[in-house]
Amino acid sequence: MVPPALKRMSPEEFYRWPGEEGVRYELVDGFPVKAMTGASRRHDRIVVNVLTSLTSKLRGSPCRPSTDDIAVAAMNGNIRRPDVSVDCGEMPDTAYEATSPRLVVEVLSPSTRQTDLVRKLEEYKALPSLAYILLVEPDLPRALLWWRAPGSAWEIVQFDGYDGVIDLGAIGTELAMSEVYEDIAFPDPLAGEGGLR
Repeated sequence: MVPPALKRMSPEEFYRWPGEEGVRYELVDGFPVKAMTGASRRHDRIVVNVLTSLTSKLRGSPCRPSTDDIAVAAMNGNIRRPDVSVDCGEMPDTAYEATSPRLVVEVLSPSTRQTDLVRKLEEYKALPSLAYILLVEPDLPRALLWWRAPGSAWEIVQFDGYDGVIDLGAIGTELAMSEVYEDIAFPDPLAGEGGLR
């Protein structure tokens, strides 16, 4: 008999499956896979900064940000857990997934970087409701924004440094790079190994 964790599941079965306590899972090709756990403090700070900023700016609008507790269902049946998402659909209190995700944010990490930049990115692009995919670097102030241009083509813009402002007009707001990286220090290459900026 196949252990429950190795049995192919439908999304409905996945949401009913208890899994291991305290562990978040994604559903990939019909099988539950542990999502990244034990993020660095810098990774966590970026997630908190983005979530805090979007919560404040979207207050009173029909859109709401969520943590990775709220899943995003990909078109291929996979269930993903972006670090932050913004849902502009109906949001019943008992729902486990976004109904109309408009923005997903992934903070890159060594263990998930390749998946985030390739497989997840393509899954997200296939979601008809999605307007923005934001990938944030944790080791330098850089963000990549994919946005859906007229005609459903995806365009990309890169933000470097602390001065840029990420336009999220489809959800009625923007996100400053200084907000994303608030209270985060990076080594200054001009100051030698110990220098921070």
